Amino acid sequence: MLDQIPFATFSKLSFNVGEPEDILMCGALEYYDKGFDRVTPKNERRLERFKNRNFFKVTTTDDPVIRRLASDDKATVFATDAILSTLMCAPRSVYSWDIVVQRVGNKLFFDKRDGSQLDLLSVNETSQEPLPEAKEDINSAYSLSVEAAYINQNFSQQVLIRDGNKVDFEEPNPFASEGEEVASVAYRYRKWKLDEDTHLIARCEVHSLLDAKGQTNFLTLNALNEFDPKLTGVDWRQKLETQRGAVLATELKNNANKLAKWTAQALLANADTMKLGYVSRVHPRDHFNHVILSVQGYKPKEFASQINLNTSNMWGIVKAIVDVCLKLNEGKYVLVKDPSKPQVRLYEVPADAFENDYVEEPLPEEEQVQPPTAEDEGVMKSNEEKEDGDV
Repeated sequence: MLDQIPFATFSKLSFNVGEPEDILMCGALEYYDKGFDRVTPKNERRLERFKNRNFFKVTTTDDPVIRRLASDDKATVFATDAILSTLMCAPRSVYSWDIVVQRVGNKLFFDKRDGSQLDLLSVNETSQEPLPEAKEDINSAYSLSVEAAYINQNFSQQVLIRDGNKVDFEEPNPFASEGEEVASVAYRYRKWKLDEDTHLIARCEVHSLLDAKGQTNFLTLNALNEFDPKLTGVDWRQKLETQRGAVLATELKNNANKLAKWTAQALLANADTMKLGYVSRVHPRDHFNHVILSVQGYKPKEFASQINLNTSNMWGIVKAIVDVCLKLNEGKYVLVKDPSKPQVRLYEVPADAFENDYVEEPLPEEEQVQPPTAEDEGVMKSNEEKEDGDV
């Protein structure tokens, strides 16, 4: 371990970053279906499944566009919106997360591991009410995060017009094979100046388009999900039409980190509107079938101030972490949110850590751990299943 930073120091940080430069835009976007703005609990829409559309969760150093920009010396620091938003909203996080930091030459890359928590969506992370401990319970933190990721993917494709009308950008989706059916997504590669010598490029996502008063607006699409009204105390089917403010206030209390990250991502991508869907289970014990009860639109800057998300503090956190990491020697490091304390820790790790062919060095005999008991093996098996779980 090289460093540990308590969240209390993050809250004091501030940095005013200038307007970013748009470097490149890739992918293709479909138009948002305005009919979903009229959905209510009384005329709910069944959530459909989009098994044929591919979604990509590619880490920074596996992105061919970022590799190209790095080899052309376009910036010093490289990341994605998912990784930056995790750092920017770190003080709101309760669950553990980790980000791999790679120092290569004079460059700095922020990465996520394959199958990382960053690919899932936490549910009720900041709630006072604990979720069931047993992982196989449909309302455990892990089960809910897989369900939420699945709901978000399907929701983001269902609310599109889907008439084949797409807007293509400068380059095609960098992760798609020819002929592959791809989710509506555009990647904006944007560059921010952190100081005279340090520029940061991030890949940011927008999910759809909307024609508004003759102008084309970029949208991000996300869905909050209700799993059991008894646990939250707010029944969306009863409250969404009459007390929408109370529903959002409860979600902001229970999902402060997730909503802040979505807002940070919308700000990073310069989206004009963030659409928030309210998706609920058909029945509290059925975690496979869902309905859309409502869709609301918010301006990211206005929503950020409503949830006390301060952009200069967000960038202050990123700048402080970048400054710490740029002082590191060449090598691989990992930044970990402590599972039980409000702090992050920075560790140095072997160069081949987290790679598929990584082999741990055997321990000297006197340090070797005793063979696992049957009970331990049960725990190990459930952890392996968790790692193999596919969204």
